Amino acid sequence: MLDGSLTRLLALKRAQKRAIQLVADSAILVFSFLLAMFLRLEGDDYLTHGGVWLAIGLTVPVSLLIFVRLGFYRAVIRYISMRAVRAIMIGVFASAVILFAVSQLLSLPVPRSVPAIYGLTALCLIGGTRMVMRRLFRNSAGAKRIPVIIYGAGDSGRQLLSSLEQGPEYRVVAFVDDAVELQGTDIGGTRVHAPGTVADLIERHGIETILLAVPSASRAERRVIVERLEMLPVRVQTIPGIADIVSGKAKVNELRDVAIEDLLGRDPVPALQALMASNIRGKVVMVTGAGGSIGSELCRQILRQSPAQLVLWELSELALYTLDMELRETAEAEGIDVPIVPLIGSVQNPGRMSAALERFGVQTIYHAAAYKHVPLVEQNVVEGLRNNVFGTKVVADAAIDARVEAFILVSTDKAVRPTNIMGASKRLAELVCQAAAERQSATTFSMVRFGNVLGSSGSVIPRFRKQIERGGPVTVTDPEITRYFMTIPEAAQLVIQAGGMASGGDVFVLDMGEPIRIADLADRIVRLCGLRPYRVIEGADAQTDPPDGDIAITFTGLRPGEKLYEELLIGAESAATLHPRIMTAHEATLAPAALDALLDRLLAACQTYDIAALRRLIAEAPTGYEPDARIVDLLWDGEVHHARPMLRAGE
Repeated sequence: MLDGSLTRLLALKRAQKRAIQLVADSAILVFSFLLAMFLRLEGDDYLTHGGVWLAIGLTVPVSLLIFVRLGFYRAVIRYISMRAVRAIMIGVFASAVILFAVSQLLSLPVPRSVPAIYGLTALCLIGGTRMVMRRLFRNSAGAKRIPVIIYGAGDSGRQLLSSLEQGPEYRVVAFVDDAVELQGTDIGGTRVHAPGTVADLIERHGIETILLAVPSASRAERRVIVERLEMLPVRVQTIPGIADIVSGKAKVNELRDVAIEDLLGRDPVPALQALMASNIRGKVVMVTGAGGSIGSELCRQILRQSPAQLVLWELSELALYTLDMELRETAEAEGIDVPIVPLIGSVQNPGRMSAALERFGVQTIYHAAAYKHVPLVEQNVVEGLRNNVFGTKVVADAAIDARVEAFILVSTDKAVRPTNIMGASKRLAELVCQAAAERQSATTFSMVRFGNVLGSSGSVIPRFRKQIERGGPVTVTDPEITRYFMTIPEAAQLVIQAGGMASGGDVFVLDMGEPIRIADLADRIVRLCGLRPYRVIEGADAQTDPPDGDIAITFTGLRPGEKLYEELLIGAESAATLHPRIMTAHEATLAPAALDALLDRLLAACQTYDIAALRRLIAEAPTGYEPDARIVDLLWDGEVHHARPMLRAGE
């Protein structure tokens, strides 16, 4: 009944609602005056005195006019704020002053204490009715909203509470905060609880979602919070970081799933500015593979180091267009005056690469162009080698001819004792750069080796989330498989700093922290979505009992060429550098003449599509390559195709 009346009231036009408020406030003011007179005189004889009615007759219209001017009737009762409460207090005080002035100036029979009693009574009734209506509206709407807990009762948590109260989706039932001094207090009518009470709050209020509002906390602190919550049967979402909120890129009420960085909990080390600027500031910089995950982040960070010019080299037209537009918008928004040159091209095209280096006077190259997806390269061996190995050779030779000052190869941990063609091709690319460093001194060559980056194309994290959205299963290759992880911004920053320390032929290895078990990572992502994971071994007997969980984690078996564990060093030797998360490794090299002979044999095998010979040649080189027994190349049929010669790179 009450809900129906409220619904009809809400459906009225704004003018009708204001008219109702004016009538109600008039009645309240009259009642407050009469009550004040009754309390003061302890009788009702005053009702027959015309002067009494003249006093209220003059006071009410003037008071309503003041209320209108103060914006009483612009405030929406459902969302009434402290600003509106202040307006009510000022308006009622003005009304009491008017009553006093009228009664004194006209010598009306109104005792001097009545305006004060009248003011207090009117304040309680006018403010109280609005608070009651506000609560009724919110209770009516709140019954349909999702109950949530906000973790974090600081400024961001309070802003989030205010935003959610005005929205139709969530109803905040409690705050949770680690600060002891806040626990037990009320913020906006919502109690702040200790973290130890979360499980009880979830059960008592039927909570399905907890919202993290700790944008200024470090990743390590967020990790502690996430670990505390992930075993509870709730979905955990978070607000954007404080930098995005302050810059205006995001709003406090833009809820997101917990970032994978919160699961890893590793805080980045501040960059050494001298190393960041060493190969960039005032120089012409080229990034190959600029549209990729690492390449694009390198471009973003390079742009902010004030290069003389930034040359984007990319084979994909769409990726190049997207990045070019993004960088130009960033430059305009941040007042960065750096010319940006978008070039479509393949690193296997020596003529175009040389022309570009000469035309723009490139001084630094970050070579990030590569085919990097292990299963795809395993199925397309020749193209993987031509792009990753011979493409690197083309860029390296062109850099030497153009007297480029610095060449930094973006490598991978899969280059260490590889069991797949992708990793082997990156180790060969390292050998190419090491030999290039040995045969001359004008160009400083270096290589930077690191593991998986979070959020890159093909990363397991986005795939897991999509699988969860579809209801599962979440697929992992093996229960024991582990990988190193690093965020893309941190990886790009460390690549730039490593290049700034190079002296020639250096192999730098980034500190990736502790390896992560992929199955455990999948479990955690499922739990943070408010679901329970359960594990199924593919090919096992069908379960007779219902699964004890919501989302299956299935194990599909290692793919061709895939390793259980990745490594960062081939040998045991490594040394510290100026940066705590960058090491330098001492790896085997191949003399330039020996490398040229190897590349000639590899090219010949590529031209005849002799996959077996390619695998044998790579294994004989100092790559540590231990191929999988299976050849899964999609065009390999066990024969050497001498009748199918392939063009050399760039022809």
